[in-house]
Amino acid sequence: MNPGALIINCARGGLVDESAAMAQLDAGHLAGIALDVYETEPPTAAFPLLGAKKCVFTPHLGASTAEAQENVGIEVAHQLRDFLVSGEIRNAVNMPNLDAHTLAEVGRYLDLARALGTLLSKIGPSQADSVLVSFAGPVSELDTELITRSVLTGYLQAAHHEVQVNLVNAPAIAKALGIGVTESAVAVSTHYTELIEAAVSKDGETVRVAGSFLGDHPRVVHIAGHNVETNPAGRFLFVENDDRPGIVGVIGTSLGQAGVNIANMALSRTADRSRAVTVIEIDQEPPTSLIEALKTTPGILRVLVIEL
Repeated sequence: MNPGALIINCARGGLVDESAAMAQLDAGHLAGIALDVYETEPPTAAFPLLGAKKCVFTPHLGASTAEAQENVGIEVAHQLRDFLVSGEIRNAVNMPNLDAHTLAEVGRYLDLARALGTLLSKIGPSQADSVLVSFAGPVSELDTELITRSVLTGYLQAAHHEVQVNLVNAPAIAKALGIGVTESAVAVSTHYTELIEAAVSKDGETVRVAGSFLGDHPRVVHIAGHNVETNPAGRFLFVENDDRPGIVGVIGTSLGQAGVNIANMALSRTADRSRAVTVIEIDQEPPTSLIEALKTTPGILRVLVIEL
């Protein structure tokens, strides 16, 4: 350094060789030194610069000036206001930065993503090894981290009732449970303009669901190998069965006799026509006796009541 130089270090201890600095001060090469950080914190009694002249020290609190504290308070107030008014997130340590523009872009996908995660918890394993969220179409060009967190939150909330899960702690809870989370923006093959596909895997077996938008309306469009179309919110009866005549009639008759009204119904079957699913949106909670009777009906393989 040039003769007469001044050294200020308020970054990290160890950037300045304190013994060398002491020697250069004694030699008159350095005009002075100011430190807020040290090689050893707090400095020991053997700190070489402690008794030297032309030195200024602060105890790693150099930013704690009246002006700095006022500016920090103002900045925090602005950030809280922006979150409460528009949902904008800035400088959070456990959430991605999300400005108002980005929030407006991804906001429409969050409820659908959460519903997909909840659906996975009902039809897939409760303790998955991994969760994969894939995106196709325009949604893949957005900042999708919050959408992935929504899928994860829906899955964990429904699969682990004993744990309070939210968008902030969902990744940490998944890690603690040994669940790997992967996000992919690589386009998947789809007939839809855009698609969110969520999958859970356990011991090599994978269960998938997918959702899209038809105009402005979010829809679940794929459930465990079956192409269906249904709302992402409400109460549903999910029935998987052998593809044989009469089963849909049995289901409808049973619901009618139990006084359960059908709001919507979606049917699908596998390409080889071996199995079929019926997804029925219902207005009332079906009685347990109805569910048990359907489970014992020949040809019916699985009956689930799902709340989204």
